[in-house]
Amino acid sequence: MGKSLKDNIDSRYFEAANALRGKQARRRIVAYVESYDDIYFWRTVLSTFENEKRYFEVMLPSKANLTRGKKSVLMNFMGNHVGPDMIACVDADYDYLLQGCTAQSKKVIQSPYVFHTYVYAIENFQCYAPSLHDVCVAVTLNDHRIFDFREYFREYSEICFPLFVWSVWAYRSGNYTHFSLTDFSRVTDPGGFTVQTPEVSLKNVRHKVQTKLHELQRQYPDNKDAYLKTKSEILTLGITPQTTYLYMQGHHLFDTVVVPIMTKVCNLLRQERQTEIYHAQAHHTQKRNEMSCYENSRQDIKTMLKKNTGYMLSEQFRHVQEDVSRFLEKDPPTMTANKTNHTNQEQ
Repeated sequence: MGKSLKDNIDSRYFEAANALRGKQARRRIVAYVESYDDIYFWRTVLSTFENEKRYFEVMLPSKANLTRGKKSVLMNFMGNHVGPDMIACVDADYDYLLQGCTAQSKKVIQSPYVFHTYVYAIENFQCYAPSLHDVCVAVTLNDHRIFDFREYFREYSEICFPLFVWSVWAYRSGNYTHFSLTDFSRVTDPGGFTVQTPEVSLKNVRHKVQTKLHELQRQYPDNKDAYLKTKSEILTLGITPQTTYLYMQGHHLFDTVVVPIMTKVCNLLRQERQTEIYHAQAHHTQKRNEMSCYENSRQDIKTMLKKNTGYMLSEQFRHVQEDVSRFLEKDPPTMTANKTNHTNQEQ
């Protein structure tokens, strides 16, 4: 069976549709995204730019065959499909860091109609360290700061950064089969984390990272200059040793690093709140009702993380907004790419 009409339309279709609406109607800009989870994130990005003249409709690339993912989105931008009334919004993955070393990377960072997250994926934004305490409050309804997420992920990032440089080098040079993202994720898994002694997990990561660094240095003894060049170029893109976690594989960071840490922090905060209720000077029935009310008000960690918008204060999110603003301000036929050299440092 052939493709549906919906799959065959391109930017000219939306341009024509907008023209038929008349001068007083709002311009409709279609934004294709990778998955259901991406719809909410890109809505938070694009809502800021809606006004009486234009609005965005965020949708998946195909309703006919349910194809998802980055390649599916970018396929809509082949040939005449591209245009000012149809844009693509995708995770940066390593394409931002590759800086045009592959055809896909070149398309992501150079096309004025393709927008990316700058961080690896939307999950990295959801795990933005300065916002994680607020997520814990939303989950547990307890505002006691028993753990410093910002400091932990600063130190965690600094430990991982040297190996992260090797990872980017491996993908730029085509050696990723010898050191893949899966390998990097396995080494940087902070197993053994406890809220009381977080330094133990950091020590564990440091040991594994150092072991892997020595292994790579033995495997590639003449790679010092290439490594230093990659490191220098990474720094010019705005990545710092303190923010490495934002550029790690998103699902790994979310599921293997952040959620287990937050689970232990939230468990302690819940226990603390439950203990307060238990020891309160009140009638047994009143305390039981209070406990029931508290239990019914608690939220799920993963759900609240996916709804977290604290990343909107980050430098990386501002870069995304700047790209959209530049796209809307410029005359579409003369637009040029300017998305590859953000050097601002995150606080």
